[in-house]
Amino acid sequence: MNQSPTASIDVTPEENRNAKRPWPVRRGLLLEPGPQRRLALAGFVNQLGTAAFLTTVPLYALRVIHLSIGQVGLGLSAAGVVGLIAGIPVGHLADRRGPKGIFLTTLLIQAASMTSLLFAHSLWSFVLAVAVTDLAGSSGGAARGPMIRRFGGDEVPKFRSYLRSVAMLAGTFGALAAGAVVQIGSGLAYRALIFANALTFIGSAAVLVKLPKLQPLPSPREEGRWIALKDKPYVAFVVLDGTMWIQSEVLSFALPLWVVLHTDAPRWFVGLAIAVNTVMVVFLQIRTSRGVKGSTVAGRATRRAGLAFLIGMAVIATTSGASGWVAVTIMMVGVALHTVGSLWHAAGSLELRFRLAPAHAQGQYSGVFGLGMGLCYVVAPSLLGLLCVTWGALGWLVMGGVFVAAGLAMPYVIQRAGRSREIADITD
Repeated sequence: MNQSPTASIDVTPEENRNAKRPWPVRRGLLLEPGPQRRLALAGFVNQLGTAAFLTTVPLYALRVIHLSIGQVGLGLSAAGVVGLIAGIPVGHLADRRGPKGIFLTTLLIQAASMTSLLFAHSLWSFVLAVAVTDLAGSSGGAARGPMIRRFGGDEVPKFRSYLRSVAMLAGTFGALAAGAVVQIGSGLAYRALIFANALTFIGSAAVLVKLPKLQPLPSPREEGRWIALKDKPYVAFVVLDGTMWIQSEVLSFALPLWVVLHTDAPRWFVGLAIAVNTVMVVFLQIRTSRGVKGSTVAGRATRRAGLAFLIGMAVIATTSGASGWVAVTIMMVGVALHTVGSLWHAAGSLELRFRLAPAHAQGQYSGVFGLGMGLCYVVAPSLLGLLCVTWGALGWLVMGGVFVAAGLAMPYVIQRAGRSREIADITD
């Protein structure tokens, strides 16, 4: 029988001292010195380079490697699919061997593969470099999950929310750096950014080297190897949650196309909308997560999120053909409502991701969770393009309805997961 996800996790005395301190203890905007601060700092450095790279890699492939648009799309899609396959087996390895060493290895592999991209001069060398990078990135995410869970102690949702806020802030700075490189537009500028991104992986590894080593937790003898894939309630949660995470692409993908093709709003509104979303997440995510503790409360938060997405998207849908400033005002209300939904959804998702997974298999379950997230990002552009751009206002309502349906179904999946583990949520 799987270990109850609500049970306390076995840790060494050293881990216990680091993980069980009251959280968050901050000096200004920083966490108290220790493993949590190191994880946050390493995440900031990593995301800073990654955000800048993701923004510029298509242009690098077009202008420096001289690939066609079709080749760039094919290469990035192939690399993304390859990256999805590694999370589960590497997560299982992290559970059995300890996550720290596995995670550090994935960072070094990403540094090497990113550096190799500087020497790519054909489609296949480009695909190989980005595929290895995505493969190691997916593996690293699965190995990082157990570290967040165990160093987060009793306040994992708050700690994970802090990490999300830090990642959003780093992503903003990375996008600014990418903008400067695109403005310069030279091959040297693009190569400098790629090399800097390779250094961020090394920098993240250097920050994490002094983390305490986490020993593997014992697993039941009668348990099979790939328990996460056989855990139907958890897989159902991943499917619903992955569907909900499509919301993260609404403001970055669907809204810019909507503004340009369906409204008279000024084009600079796209940047303003992203800025408002980022500021709200950075300053409100931790506060939103404070009361989301326990699977039932997390399910309710997800349900509220679906309703907020529908309302926000319905508001945005009314701006078709609206005059410039009227459209800006209405869409800003819609963006704020959508962001509130994203705060609730992230809080619920981050709580359930760890709570529904047994302590001894956090890496493997993180791999399954990452697979769901990855598939979401593969599906999102086509789905949002069809509904929100091609279908117009009706499509925004249909997509909002999908979010509502997923949110309403989540509490039932959680109840099923609880029954399958024969647990009672002690926090409800």
